[in-house]
Amino acid sequence: MPSAPEAASGPAPASEPGPAPAPAPASGPGPAAAGRRTVRPVAATRAQRAVARALALEPGGPPSLQARVANKVIRATIRAFWELSPRGDAGLLRVQRAGNLLGYAQGAPRGVTFAPEHLGMCTAEWVRAGVPDEDKVFLYLHGGGYFFGGPRLYRPFNWRLSAATGRPVLSLDYRLAPQHTPADALEDAVTAYTFLLERGHKPKNIVIGGDSAGGHLTMALLLALKQRELPLPAAAVCLSPWVDFLCQAESHRTNARTDCLLPAKKISWLGHAYLDGKPEDDPLYAPARANLSGMPPLLFVASSTEILRDDTRDAHERALAAGVDSVYQEWNGLSHVFPVFSDYVPEGKAAFRHIAEFLANAGA
Repeated sequence: MPSAPEAASGPAPASEPGPAPAPAPASGPGPAAAGRRTVRPVAATRAQRAVARALALEPGGPPSLQARVANKVIRATIRAFWELSPRGDAGLLRVQRAGNLLGYAQGAPRGVTFAPEHLGMCTAEWVRAGVPDEDKVFLYLHGGGYFFGGPRLYRPFNWRLSAATGRPVLSLDYRLAPQHTPADALEDAVTAYTFLLERGHKPKNIVIGGDSAGGHLTMALLLALKQRELPLPAAAVCLSPWVDFLCQAESHRTNARTDCLLPAKKISWLGHAYLDGKPEDDPLYAPARANLSGMPPLLFVASSTEILRDDTRDAHERALAAGVDSVYQEWNGLSHVFPVFSDYVPEGKAAFRHIAEFLANAGA
């Protein structure tokens, strides 16, 4: 996970002269390319120009040198730590405690503020970079296999998300296993979303998103809102979503060696443990099998070498088949949820630009 990020990775003030990256082409089915809008950061200093080059990156090319180095470090540290942890509650708690400790090392540049929010059974954290549009909001659901992670650990990610999208981020601290279940996390997500509605945010001004297990929770939240006949948000972003707890997609086998972060056997064990005693076709436990019709515009992002690649592709294809405006981006040779490692991976910085462009094109 990243530590203190550089302040230059947000857009520079418009008054500063300098070059801007070229507009990005359409990255998948969705709005016509001619009507697509782009985010153009202005760079004046050497540091800003370096960030602008990173923001200009597109999926399809080879991974950067920084990304290849980061992959090796991630494999030797985070993946190895989880892989060597015992199965069962003891192993989950061991990783959870390590994640909590790492969270205290996270920082943010000047101009970023954090504020707690109490939501009854759970809490959340408001993250604001600069002066965002307070009429809009991004509800973010962190990853971590439903058993670790939280707003503090995701501060470097969330401040970038706020800066890129120009809106405050409500980072949900949903309840975690082994003390709780994904069903509890889903209720927390519904609570957070209804809190935003009650606070006066219009659905057209709300965006939800998440990575890995948080991507699963994002899709489960959309399905729950649809089932409960609540208004849906303007758009949703799913970064490498773990949409199928059964882990049946082919990439769980073909990419088991190339995924530098997720141990395939541990993910499969965890998913089956979550499904114990539950109907395997329950759409809230397997969003990839659910009816996705009526969903808002969706952005799916994955790496070609991760085990959740096919999960992400399948969710996108199912969304398209259901008539949903869905965009899929596949980046080559990067870590699972590479935007989380934006301090070290330039492609991660670029992903925030693509998220902002997707939301602009979706009218969110």
